[in-house]
Amino acid sequence: MNAIFKRKSIRKFLDKEIEDEKIGRLLKAGMQAPSAMNTQPWEFIVVKDKKSIEIIENMSKYSKPAKTSNCCIITLFNEKYFAYANYRWFNQDMSACTENILLQAVEEDLGAVWLGTYPDMDRVNYLKEHFNIPENVYPFSVIVLGYPKEDYAGTDRFDESRIHYESY
Repeated sequence: MNAIFKRKSIRKFLDKEIEDEKIGRLLKAGMQAPSAMNTQPWEFIVVKDKKSIEIIENMSKYSKPAKTSNCCIITLFNEKYFAYANYRWFNQDMSACTENILLQAVEEDLGAVWLGTYPDMDRVNYLKEHFNIPENVYPFSVIVLGYPKEDYAGTDRFDESRIHYESY
């Protein structure tokens, strides 16, 4: 639970490259996520080129944390992996995948922030256009990564008043 309680959205990073081994472990963590019917609908684009990161920075007014990042991961869901035509569980699958990457970032002494992408179709189409993403593949989230500019510790968010037993 250490990573869970330490995790925090980090938006400012040092100008320091992330080692390929760490990126590999982040992707492994993402692929270890649970998925409905073991569908595993995920794919990833690892973005390290500064011009490509600038494209992510300009995706929306909320994607400015990418400016100081040296690496972003675009999580994608690919419809070809769906178990059946009306598969509805990709949001849960991809959220678990994204959260696994965020938690592994803490284990790697990295900072990260989740940029919401899907279901905002303006953002989805922007990324599809700029990163040559095929028709049946959709960007779900962008994870902005880097070595944090400042030390951080998570905040205890436990609130007993939100817990109900047996019924509301």
